[in-house]
Amino acid sequence: MTSIFWTASDIWVMTKRNLLKYTRLPQLLVFSTIQPVMFVLLFAFVFGGAITTPGVSYINYLIPGIIVQAVIFGSVQTGVGLAEDLTRGMIDRFRSLPMARSAVLAGRTISDMVRNVFVVLLMTGVGYAIGFRFQGNILQSLASMGMAVLFGFAFSWISATIGLLVKEIEAAQVAGFIWVFPLVFASSIFVPVESMPDWLEAFAKHSPITVTVNTVRALALDLPVGNNLWLSLLWILGIMAVFVPLAVYRYRKSV
Repeated sequence: MTSIFWTASDIWVMTKRNLLKYTRLPQLLVFSTIQPVMFVLLFAFVFGGAITTPGVSYINYLIPGIIVQAVIFGSVQTGVGLAEDLTRGMIDRFRSLPMARSAVLAGRTISDMVRNVFVVLLMTGVGYAIGFRFQGNILQSLASMGMAVLFGFAFSWISATIGLLVKEIEAAQVAGFIWVFPLVFASSIFVPVESMPDWLEAFAKHSPITVTVNTVRALALDLPVGNNLWLSLLWILGIMAVFVPLAVYRYRKSV
């Protein structure tokens, strides 16, 4: 019981350390939110008129997808942050301290999840400013945002593994985005997958991003969720079951 308490205490210290960085360098948080805002404005006012979403206004269709996109892109910062700590020797300093090794990874991913909560709230506010409205009750609305944050948390572990593999800040940034971009655009974030070519639709329909976006959108707009909720939860559990052990293994190898 005592060891669990001290491990939790170490995780809290590392989480607080990572969050304090945003208060001292607020531009990190500002620039991480500019990109999703630009995507909202671009697709809503430039491309939105050419995209058909039967039964739903395009703004209501777009915002839940953009929220998921924002947390996915935000998860890339987990790998970049770990690569930065490795490059600057912080990981070696942490290793010399009497602290749980799990605290470094857990503190990083939890702090990035907290940042994603802020990003989700911001994107919801931007959406409301241009016409988006939740159609479900308060519990459905909170559940939709919670699902997005949880999905981003799972993706943070993928990013953590990549950051520990490449070990360089620039490489972590490139390696983090290069595989995310195709998955994001080959999904239902911006357009219905039915509008895609048959071969791409088959892939996009079963993508974890599409399944999660459909869940978030259904909860936000009070639409039938179907099997999407359980499938997205399975994807989240599956991603974490694979990448949490991989990240821990790479962390032990790197130090």
